[in-house]
Amino acid sequence: MVDIRRPRDGSVSWTPAHETAVEALRSGIEAAHPATRVAETLSLQAEQLSVEGVDGTTASYDLETYDDIVIVGGGNAAGAFAAALEDRLDDRLTDGVVVTDAPEPTTTVDVLTGDHPLPSPEGVHNSARVLERADRAGENDLLLTVITGGASALLAAPAGQLSLSALRNLTEQLLACGASIEEINAVRKHCSAIKGGQLARAGAPATVVTLVLSDVIGDDPSTIGSGPTAPDPTTYADAIAVLDRYEIDVPAAVRNHLSAGNDGDRPETPTATEPAFRNVATHLLGTNRTALETASAVATERGYTPLILSSRVRGEAREAALTHVAIAEECHETGTPIEPPAVLLSGGETTVTLSDRSGRGGPNQEFVTSGSLALEIEDVVIASIDTDGIDGATDAAGAIADGTTVLAADGRRALECHDVYPLLDAHGALLETGPTGTNVNDLRVLVIDS
Repeated sequence: MVDIRRPRDGSVSWTPAHETAVEALRSGIEAAHPATRVAETLSLQAEQLSVEGVDGTTASYDLETYDDIVIVGGGNAAGAFAAALEDRLDDRLTDGVVVTDAPEPTTTVDVLTGDHPLPSPEGVHNSARVLERADRAGENDLLLTVITGGASALLAAPAGQLSLSALRNLTEQLLACGASIEEINAVRKHCSAIKGGQLARAGAPATVVTLVLSDVIGDDPSTIGSGPTAPDPTTYADAIAVLDRYEIDVPAAVRNHLSAGNDGDRPETPTATEPAFRNVATHLLGTNRTALETASAVATERGYTPLILSSRVRGEAREAALTHVAIAEECHETGTPIEPPAVLLSGGETTVTLSDRSGRGGPNQEFVTSGSLALEIEDVVIASIDTDGIDGATDAAGAIADGTTVLAADGRRALECHDVYPLLDAHGALLETGPTGTNVNDLRVLVIDS
């Protein structure tokens, strides 16, 4: 069970509305955990493994027809995924290797560690083991590939002669520039030896069955974890365009690598027509919507009318908060679009465009700070959390507040400097979970009492 806790007491008074918000968040995270998703979407009868994706796809695999059944992959939830699949497949599983930042005990699969959000030497070494195991798979093998949010950083395999330091510098700048995840991953895929379909290329001609937990808006397999087993629709030219658009001053080695690819001196990432994808199938087992629908059910159980606003909220966190607050205030004053007591829910991924004087915080913390400052009524609780348990580069998963939590002058100053963590910490408004074992993007809850 996920434990959502406040690191210290503060000026946030814990009310039933706060408890409802936290329980909705907790239940949403647990619904998206790999153990839950495997139990609900994979079934095994005799030697027939059936997979039912949340997007309506279904498939069946006769395990007796394969010589070896191997698990590879990476992401925040890859360890929990591997453990759940071990339980389901039992002694049918041959071996495997995954990279994660939240290890789980396993007996057959090697669960190795890496770092997130910036790649590390350990991640590079262990990602090479994933590639090596995929490369050894034969034509009569089944390669179960688990891909979850966080795989872009955890599966760190620098392409060509790129160094880890260059990759870290690039990643740090991409995450700070305000680019969308699609733009960020277009660059990362072209600086990697494993992303953008290259893991599928390594695994061919084995049967590659990819099981995915989505942490991106729209659930595009080519974007989730930078799509290690998905055809890549982006090009070296697209990657260069992102760097130019956001005026990112990358190391010379990165620019030279991308330019060489754009000039045809390096092979492109594989597209849908490549033979590597002939035996590749992808199944989406959980998304942000999975968490939202469970959180909505919790609200109903507690006597609130729920409304899921969207699973695709994006843009600057502080600006998105203003829209959410406006809807909550409209509900409170006019009963539109729903009558209180009500719970508004949303998912997606907001961003924070950092500056030279940025401090500590994350998108969910900024969302809550901005929302708390904007609230003109006290009967609303606003909470937001990253479902992987890590908001920005902090030990907090997110925050919870109401209209009385943050002092206006301090809050505006903290937002201006992107340094909201100390302020929320002082008010006892931070929420901590530690690594949750899953990652389906951000989850936001606004509780409106009557």
